[in-house]
Amino acid sequence: MAEIIQGRTGAWEAVIGLEIHAQIISRAKLFSGAATTFGAEPNTQVSTVDAAFPGMLPVINRHCVEQAVKTGLGLNAEINLVSVFDRKNYFYADLPPGYQISQYSRPIVGKGKLVLDMPDGSSREIGITRLHLEQDAGKSLHDQHPTLTYVDLNRAGVALMEIVSEPDLRSAEEAGAYIRKLRSILRYLGTCDGNMEEGSLRCDCNVSVRRPGGALGTRCEIKNVNSIRFVMQAIEHEARRQIELIEEGGTVEQETRLFDAAKGVTRPMRFKEQAHDYRYFPDPDLLPLTLDQDWVEALRRALPELPDAKKARFIADYKLSPYDAGVLVGEQASADYFETVAKGRDPKLAANWVMVELYGVLNRLSLGIERSPVSAEALGGLVDLILDGTISGRLAKDVFAAMVETGKGAAAIVEERGLKQVTDSGAIEGVIDSVLAAQADKVAEYRAGKEKLFGFFIGQVMKATQGKANPALLNDLLRKKLAG
Repeated sequence: MAEIIQGRTGAWEAVIGLEIHAQIISRAKLFSGAATTFGAEPNTQVSTVDAAFPGMLPVINRHCVEQAVKTGLGLNAEINLVSVFDRKNYFYADLPPGYQISQYSRPIVGKGKLVLDMPDGSSREIGITRLHLEQDAGKSLHDQHPTLTYVDLNRAGVALMEIVSEPDLRSAEEAGAYIRKLRSILRYLGTCDGNMEEGSLRCDCNVSVRRPGGALGTRCEIKNVNSIRFVMQAIEHEARRQIELIEEGGTVEQETRLFDAAKGVTRPMRFKEQAHDYRYFPDPDLLPLTLDQDWVEALRRALPELPDAKKARFIADYKLSPYDAGVLVGEQASADYFETVAKGRDPKLAANWVMVELYGVLNRLSLGIERSPVSAEALGGLVDLILDGTISGRLAKDVFAAMVETGKGAAAIVEERGLKQVTDSGAIEGVIDSVLAAQADKVAEYRAGKEKLFGFFIGQVMKATQGKANPALLNDLLRKKLAG
């Protein structure tokens, strides 16, 4: 459902399409054998092909082609058995040949789709226009010298997948959900690591506004936004800018803009080029790329279980809510962690411990689940102690905190600190008797009808037993004592 934006003259809606540039996980570049390691010294990973030395010819990297096809299959997209590489002509100081080898009219992957799970429980299907292969440019460094620009060609020739959506998105929230879902699929497939902070996933946002359901407006493209938060901020600002411009009697010009993250605004970069401005033509050094259907089908059969299928299985097999399942399958590492904890145990209890306690610690420590201080096996051991009655749920939180701090297992911490739950009814009855004797006036109030005091008595007994009394047994024994 479209998000309505209220302007001075009435209701508007944004129309958004995204172009995601995803760097392929590959040890070598798209058309050369140069390395792709992130963070290398400038200009140390550059071949003569990347630097466009005369007479150097590109040679396609088969692995990169395989990664693109796997991504297309993961997006339920058409795989084109014949595709063509074109030269996209433009000048940048960090583009040595003066053109980029890309794909235009005949890409390797055609139409596909991606399903978004929205916070309200609804789902949205977003169309994928195409996925094409292309090589990255180098990088111009403007902050290394007061009067000179330096050029680093390490990225020149790195393999990219440009994934273009249909203009089906209607809000910044949907755009954020789209990027998160696409990044999750890429990571499951192992075709892109999705690290926006390292530049391996970058986003161009195409934004226009219109009256709800009306004709499409003129779009502006916001280039190279490098975080989901900034994408959402850029879209919100640009939609509002266009609405205010139109309402003041102006006209939106089709142009390319940049997002200023410090100020939270977009600003003009250049007028938007059309395809003919790039003078596309088939690259004469590269034959059409022809794929074998059996090879494509073999890749399809080897695909891993992807987020949508895994979510459906978690709902069916573990009886999790759609929300919980959706959270757990967001990253493959999280899904694998949960399944290890849940194996042979109460899956809902396992999910709660992963999503609440573990995620809380990881957020506080700014860690990914791959670097969790508590392993899935160790957390499973803690859940076992809760299920067999060794410790209560409240004590388990203290044990978990100690596990995070010390790296020790739950059983060892319970033993060392004497935290084992008291399940001896005689011992608990003795504490109850002491508490009730010390609080005779409140016992009288309770028996006179002030039943809210029951929680007070529970607290007093728990305090006296240092939280070790079995909650269910304590509840039952206390009710009997107070009834008498």
